[in-house]
Amino acid sequence: MGVERLRLFLRRHRRIALDTSVFIYQLEANARYLALTDSVFSWVERTGHEAVTSTITMTELLVPSYRSNDEHRVDTFYGLLSTYPNLQWIAPDLETADLAAKLRAGYRLRTPDALQAATALRAQATGLITNDPIFARVGELETAILDRFL
Repeated sequence: MGVERLRLFLRRHRRIALDTSVFIYQLEANARYLALTDSVFSWVERTGHEAVTSTITMTELLVPSYRSNDEHRVDTFYGLLSTYPNLQWIAPDLETADLAAKLRAGYRLRTPDALQAATALRAQATGLITNDPIFARVGELETAILDRFL
């Protein structure tokens, strides 16, 4: 049931933004969320669909591997994610930083979250998939919170 509701969300969009949690659940094969994230990444792989994320996502993904000195896992993440079809990694620039500051001020977001949202908006994504309900504050994006699909 929840997977079908997520698919309905995805059908409304051509370009979505992905927050870090979506990648974590998929890469760790988190049993609670795997059916949902499998649907998301299957959608991303299809022609005519696009996903964007900030390079901040990679920072957040790599921290545990660097803490445990797991260079193999770092290489695996880079190899898989840097070549994933229809997924664009966007580094913050000055315009994104400015928009992030406005979003942080207006919606009381933490800086990483504001940068994620600003990246999505600057890339003209219309939807954001996350598991952090704080993103629902950003009225310019339709937000899908994974826990609400369970």
